[in-house]
Amino acid sequence: MKTILVIHTGGTISMKENKETGEVNTGEQHPLQEITSFLSGSTEVEDEILFYLPSPHIRPDHMLELGQFIHEKLAVQHYDGIVVTHGTDTLEETAYFLDLFLQTRKPVIVTGAMRSSNEIGSDGLYNLLSAIKVASCDEAQDKGVLVVMNDEIHTSRNVTKTSTSNVATFQSPQYGPIGITTKNDVFFHHKSTSHDSYPIQQLTKKVVLIKAYAGMDGSIIEAARESGANGMVIEALGQGNLPPETVPAIKETIQKGLPVVLVSRCYQGIVQDTYSYEGGGRNLRELGVIFANGLTGPKARIKLMVALEMTNNPLELTPMFGY
Repeated sequence: MKTILVIHTGGTISMKENKETGEVNTGEQHPLQEITSFLSGSTEVEDEILFYLPSPHIRPDHMLELGQFIHEKLAVQHYDGIVVTHGTDTLEETAYFLDLFLQTRKPVIVTGAMRSSNEIGSDGLYNLLSAIKVASCDEAQDKGVLVVMNDEIHTSRNVTKTSTSNVATFQSPQYGPIGITTKNDVFFHHKSTSHDSYPIQQLTKKVVLIKAYAGMDGSIIEAARESGANGMVIEALGQGNLPPETVPAIKETIQKGLPVVLVSRCYQGIVQDTYSYEGGGRNLRELGVIFANGLTGPKARIKLMVALEMTNNPLELTPMFGY
């Protein structure tokens, strides 16, 4: 008998549609709490509501509280796995934070829904049952935090929401899912080759995320720096290039001790120090910009927030981001 703890945090998976107005919102109780009739006899499920928040309301301190709650539950009671239900807008960020934070070999699965519980074609119950199935699977151990949606199993590092409304929105561009679920089984076909883990106790650092665009100057970077940020992530153009007008602001930001992490605004590929012109990747690396290996902007922001709780030394931060 496997015992799985389901932790509810809110989101569309916990909401219902008002048939008269069409609005979707939370009700008086979580609509997926009573799922025992759908489970096999070999799985026992307990559930708790930690938050009742739509995912745009989730902050990093909520993520930390959730991670600490999971640690506490695993420390005092025997659970074979954990499932977290979460709104989809920031699901990938919470999942990736948990992946960096948690110190456990046991399966931790994050899932959600694109359609509320009483809409036609609701996917919440099915995704929850699939997530419980994966959390009960011995092969899911030691794979970090996973995201299970729409019959697919994704790593939290690579998964991202790709559509505003399609139920197949969660994809891992360039990498693909690491497994699938079927009506009766769970199949893994590959796994991550490495896993980072940072045992932080707090999240106090402010990290801003900036998206590059044609004709961009340094004013946004300067404003972000002066806002009290402890670090910044820039989604650069192409392989990791920026307009030349941004270079003086980036140089001053680094000189003032704020780490600048570079990712690409492209959804595939990694940033590289290929071009040596002003604002090119090689020029930026020479200034001290840290290159992230394959992370999206939101996930690089989460990782920099976590990393800054341990160090702000560029020589220590750089290898944390891959190269």
